[in-house]
Amino acid sequence: MGLIESIKSKAKEELRTIVLPESEDERVLKATQQVLKDKTANIILIGDEDKIKADAKACDVNIDGASIVNPKSFKDLDKYVDELVQLRKSKGLSEEEAREIMTTEPRFFGCMMVRLGDADGLVAGSNSPTADVLRAAIQVIKTAPGINTVSSTFIMETADGKFGDNGLILFADCAVNPEPNAQQLADIASATAATAKSVVGLEPRVAMLSFSTKGSAKHPLVDKVQFACDILEERNVDFSFDGEMQADAAIIEAVGASKAPGSKVAGKANVLVFPDLQSGNIGYKLVQRFAGAAAHGPIVQGLNKPVNDLSRGCSIEDISNLVAITATQVVK
Repeated sequence: MGLIESIKSKAKEELRTIVLPESEDERVLKATQQVLKDKTANIILIGDEDKIKADAKACDVNIDGASIVNPKSFKDLDKYVDELVQLRKSKGLSEEEAREIMTTEPRFFGCMMVRLGDADGLVAGSNSPTADVLRAAIQVIKTAPGINTVSSTFIMETADGKFGDNGLILFADCAVNPEPNAQQLADIASATAATAKSVVGLEPRVAMLSFSTKGSAKHPLVDKVQFACDILEERNVDFSFDGEMQADAAIIEAVGASKAPGSKVAGKANVLVFPDLQSGNIGYKLVQRFAGAAAHGPIVQGLNKPVNDLSRGCSIEDISNLVAITATQVVK
């Protein structure tokens, strides 16, 4: 069973409710039909019910079984508006401004549904920039307790199965934080370890990557990764980690044994935390292209509840897959 099939199977075990706020997108309607057919999640579409149903009919899509919520006639709109005013009171947001946001910004409304427990997660981005999706998520849902950094990970699925766990290995952060500091690197490590557990079912072994292994080079960039490891040690995290280490020491047992003898992670890491966005983004694209690996993501992590961002060039399959991934991120 491949990764996506495994994730969908897990999602079916306990159906979660996922909001798709961009109901004006034909791909979203078609993905809704697919998700309902696969029975991987319950779906909430946001918008005018008559228009959504007419659009679905026009593109020959059956969305029976999906809930449709119109913010303008929503019975708990006042509650949502009051909550947003409280969340943004330090910014001076008025009730009138909050009501305008809740009734005209479906991503904000959808995130409020997740925040207040009327939905379990949200998937958006097919019709909006990443910045818009993350802004709504950060302002409304906030970060998870003890985590101050929103980040991302790609689940890399390699065909030969040589690295990670049977070819599955997580790369982070490859899409959000350009130059994370040591504190942020520690947050990224913790969040990615949580994703490895909840989404992929792995017991995380986290390698904090650098161009140095265990002090083999001296440089402020190396110091940053070492400090991130110190922070994880102080936090007494519940997953295995080690660093700083080079990529070959992280994933090849013979090299790990030579460069970092005694390490519980070296040579068998299944989570790689890159020191910055440049290296992470370049690294995952090289593995994707050179090794023919499937790159599932980016999966957004570090939020208090799951929200995931789509590429505006996404396919129907991309949307339905990300719905299943989002469902497996739910912790209750």
